[in-house]
Amino acid sequence: MMFRARLASLAFALAAASGSLAVRAESGWSLLNMTPGVTEMSRNIYRLHMEIFWICVVIGVLVFGAMIWSLVSFRKSQGAIPDVTLVHNTKVEIVWTIVPVFILIAMAVPAAKTLVEIEDTTKTELSIKVTGFQWGWAYDYLDDGVSYYSRLDHASDAARELGSTIDPNTVPHYLLNVDHPLVVPVGTKVRLLITGADVIHSWWVPAFGVKKDAIPGFVNEAWFKIDTDKAGLYRGQCAELCGRDHGFMPIVVDARSKEDFAAWLKQKAAEQKQAAAPGAAPPTAAAAPQGAGTS
Repeated sequence: MMFRARLASLAFALAAASGSLAVRAESGWSLLNMTPGVTEMSRNIYRLHMEIFWICVVIGVLVFGAMIWSLVSFRKSQGAIPDVTLVHNTKVEIVWTIVPVFILIAMAVPAAKTLVEIEDTTKTELSIKVTGFQWGWAYDYLDDGVSYYSRLDHASDAARELGSTIDPNTVPHYLLNVDHPLVVPVGTKVRLLITGADVIHSWWVPAFGVKKDAIPGFVNEAWFKIDTDKAGLYRGQCAELCGRDHGFMPIVVDARSKEDFAAWLKQKAAEQKQAAAPGAAPPTAAAAPQGAGTS
């Protein structure tokens, strides 16, 4: 019985340890590297990043391996005598000049190809103007007459206030949620025309591989195409130090199916057209008489 009890306690300790290690890996180690993302462009960037990384690892292993080997093998305690007559070696100098050139070319070709793809905004199917302001974003669907503002959600805004009694841990996606996300369709090449209204901002969504500055007086272009099976919410932030509330300027993208997006866009356009009509009553005021008449 004593042996069984000790065996059970040991099994419990091992299970607890393995569980803690799994939690630690999910919460820490997985965040040390880039992620492939949900667009072809983000995966290309990730692939390029990993290729360059492993090239650097191989170079580091060879260089530091040669240094360590030479320090160990030709140390004074082993009777090594320095050669004071050697000034240079032409063959060695040619090798250590040509080899890095080939390495740089091997790295530059895929990097240049990826950069060209990042800047290729041709054949886009949806154009959205993105304007950064202190502290939020304005989105204009240029071909559909839909525009709105996106700011930090009310729950996060209330919890961040000085003297607030709200525990930030109780707020879902604290400081990473907005009142009106950017809605886009999956499987569609979306072009962003990015500018700033006051100071320099930066529209950054890591899952898309997109990070572009919003500069007042200039229009920068970016694009993304979310995988068809990757509908959902994706979050980012302003990546430029734009003022005292810079940390309260999140980005949320709501990726929907093409059918859901078309229905949302049609409804949003109708609502804004009705609201902009001359003499149109506010939606709440117009809804009351209609409801009273049908009751």
